[in-house]
Parts: sequence; structure tokens; C-alpha cells
Amino acid sequence: QVQLVESGGGLVQPGGSLRLSCAASGNILSILVMGWYRQAPGKQRELVASINNGDMTEYASSVKERFTISKDNAKNTVYLQMNRLKPEDTSIYYCNFLIRGPWNTDNYWGQGTQVTVSS
Repeated sequence: QVQLVESGGGLVQPGGSLRLSCAASGNILSILVMGWYRQAPGKQRELVASINNGDMTEYASSVKERFTISKDNAKNTVYLQMNRLKPEDTSIYYCNFLIRGPWNTDNYWGQGTQVTVSS
């Protein structure tokens, strides 16, 4: 079994910053990809940023130059530093890991954390 636990969401004013964290635990041989997605009410879940085991990153065009994804392999943890936040960044943010375990490779999701950008 694998569990992902997120932290770091909250309420912030436009222009402010937040840092999200997501840590994985359980039967993990290797983590192939770590990513952040978000889903606003009435909208589809979308990729925000991802980083693979070769440290290659990918960002949605709407967050480039404002958000930074990073990871700590020793802690099985991924971070999302969000700067210059805008009201349209308001959403529930989910982490997603592609993990190779003893018996299979599968996708796992965090529980989601609310980010609200409002004055």
C-alpha cells in the first residue's frame, strides 16, 4: 500500500505565495514521476507541474515563471512553490505520483488541499 499526504494549502491574497508539500509512504521501490494537478469547481482536473526521476520538469503555461516544482528523493516528497498567486489559481490541488512497487507500477493521488486566492 502507498499513501500520499499533502499539506500547505490555505487562503492567500493576490500576489502572495504558498508552498505545497506531498509525501509518499509505503511499499515504494522507485518514484518515476511526481506531479501536481488542480481542479476548480465545474472544471476538469488539469496538470499544473510535474518532475520525473531524471529531474525533467513540465509546467502548464498559465503557471510558468510563477510556480516551481521540486523534490526531495530521500523523503519521497514533492513541493510546489507558488508565487505571485492570482485569483484564477484558486482550486483544489492534488499531488500524483507514478510509483514502482514490488508487484506493479501505478498512479497514486493525494487527498487534495484547498488553495484560495482572494483579497
